[in-house]
Amino acid sequence: MISNVVLIGSGKLATQLGLCLAKTGYNIRQVYSRTIENAQELAERLNAYATDSFNEIQEDADIYIIAVADSVLHTTIESLPKVKGIVVHTAGAMSVDLLIRFDQYGIFYPFQTFSKERDVDFKNIPVLIEACNEDVDLKLKSFASKISKTVKTCDSNQRQQIHLAAVFACNFTNHMYAIAEDILQENDVSFDVIKPIIMETAHKTDYLSPVKAQTGPAVRGDKNVIKKHLEMLDNDDELSVLYSKITSRIAKLQSGKIKIQD
Repeated sequence: MISNVVLIGSGKLATQLGLCLAKTGYNIRQVYSRTIENAQELAERLNAYATDSFNEIQEDADIYIIAVADSVLHTTIESLPKVKGIVVHTAGAMSVDLLIRFDQYGIFYPFQTFSKERDVDFKNIPVLIEACNEDVDLKLKSFASKISKTVKTCDSNQRQQIHLAAVFACNFTNHMYAIAEDILQENDVSFDVIKPIIMETAHKTDYLSPVKAQTGPAVRGDKNVIKKHLEMLDNDDELSVLYSKITSRIAKLQSGKIKIQD
């Protein structure tokens, strides 16, 4: 049974996960961060001990959750002492094999985007699990089920494909919002005007597949509108190419109604 937790990291995910675990009743013993001020800030909120030294990591906790940037994950794992409990990382695109030096290890991947300033409801966040053996799998599922109503076992390939899909659905989509905001601001229009259509587009996926929910000039085969949009983007080669490629991709998925030249 897992009850005592050590958090390795103090960023967005570590903060939100730590707060959720503490609220659920888990004992957050310790918070590690490369920056002691960051460790102390989160540790104070969790009534935990803060450290910026791997030499001070407590070695008898039940689980060690490594929630750090992918760029420092390898070095963090290498620096962590040979602890007794289960060691997991939270990286969607990284293999479970990174943790093979530990006796008990796995993946604990809350499938959501996080920020320190915005609290999230972990009950509605899927947690994807991968474990080195059946015993660890059962322990991680039990642990995760206390905070989430959706816990799934996924192998590394499945998780990495899910992560790739999320980049398209979340990160790239948000960048499209940023492009839309720039276009609107350049024309003295508030981004608020576009928020209702963003929300409606997202809500459609509750009852329609994305392909069936697709609207716009590419679906209609409206070459005149597409030509006009490209003329409006004539002073921005990158956006013009991006518009053309996405339009062609949509058209291809919609039975190839039209073809836009690059």
